[in-house]
Amino acid sequence: VQLQAFGGGLVQAGGSLRLACAASGGTFSDGNMAWFRQAPGKEREFVAGIRLRGGSTPYANSVKDRFTISRDYAKSTVYLQMNSLKPEDTAVYYCATSPRGILSTIRVPSSYYYWGQGTQVTVSS
Repeated sequence: VQLQAFGGGLVQAGGSLRLACAASGGTFSDGNMAWFRQAPGKEREFVAGIRLRGGSTPYANSVKDRFTISRDYAKSTVYLQMNSLKPEDTAVYYCATSPRGILSTIRVPSSYYYWGQGTQVTVSS
């Protein structure tokens, strides 16, 4: 299984970016996929997740109502639409998948087997 994340960049506060995570080497019909982020000196934190069967989409409180996670089944790609970006959203964003993941562990980094390489998002004030 391989995940490739792209779409990061530099944007001004209030702007938008869309990240994409292209998955290959698996069926991606069950389990969890999620976006995490890690800022310098901080721990990796959950941003948004999606259940591959059922479609539940939990979000971190800090991004709720600003970010939207979605999936293109045909392309095996998960997107993260980020609107109203803030300087505190600056981080490296990672996508991850766990084919046997369950809803109760969707926010837990250690529950994920496969990770993408990360893409930098920088929001200037």
